[in-house]
Amino acid sequence: MRIPFELAETLALVVDEGTLDAAARRLHVTPSAVSQRIKALEEQLGRLVLVRSKPVRPTEAGMSVIRLARQLALLEHDALAELGADDGETALTSVPLAVNADSLATWFLEPLARLAERHPVVFDLHRDDQDFTAGLLESGTVMGAVTSRAAPVAGCRASVLGAMRYEAVATPSYVERWLGGDRRAALADAPLVDLDRRDDLQNEWLAQQGVDPAHPPRHYVPASNDFATSVRLGLGWAMLPRFQSHDALDRGELVLLGGAPVDVALHWQQWNLRSPLLDAIAETIVAEGRRVLTPA
Repeated sequence: MRIPFELAETLALVVDEGTLDAAARRLHVTPSAVSQRIKALEEQLGRLVLVRSKPVRPTEAGMSVIRLARQLALLEHDALAELGADDGETALTSVPLAVNADSLATWFLEPLARLAERHPVVFDLHRDDQDFTAGLLESGTVMGAVTSRAAPVAGCRASVLGAMRYEAVATPSYVERWLGGDRRAALADAPLVDLDRRDDLQNEWLAQQGVDPAHPPRHYVPASNDFATSVRLGLGWAMLPRFQSHDALDRGELVLLGGAPVDVALHWQQWNLRSPLLDAIAETIVAEGRRVLTPA
């Protein structure tokens, strides 16, 4: 049994784009031609590789084929580089990576910019909570990920980055309005800000203060920079990394609420595939993480 690269590449593109029509536009063919390629791949493998939902999603077999397509594209890039092909002669290699929102908003883009200066590469970033980015590695959606998971995903290798340190902060006017008197009792009624409904950092800090996390009212602001802005505007208190709070703390626009900080350990995981490009990505990201994050 063989898996033709063109068919595997088409499947990966369909999943990336979400629909057969969008993939057809990228490939400059008709949607019918894309559908025929997927059908031919399924006939060769003897199993379904794609669920034709909106957006489409790969089956378990499809995930294996997508992982193969991405690995082959990476190996092709490395081979062309070894052959001395000029950057202008080769297409930019797309490297999908997963990263948590706070890393993306603070330290993660600078190493990518340095990599893009040195290598013919573009990055396809997938943002998710650090507890869930490892799943994107397992599915073959991404080649590398910033994750809270220390144990290597099957077929991957892991490196320690450091810890993102979060501290509870609010504006002075917010503290005056909501947190006077008995601090513990006040925290049960004071509005806080969550990034989304999977964000448990505020709950962890509340539990440390002896407050039931089920009590306080919550704002949900699902973007890291906007989340930090909402705290600086006095919408509520929240746990912010020092990257996002230090200037406002220095100016007195925010104040610390006390209590122990919450450290979230981060790791870099990527496919265990020997590739000069993937190795360069790992080296640059891990070095930056260890430079700016709290030692784990």
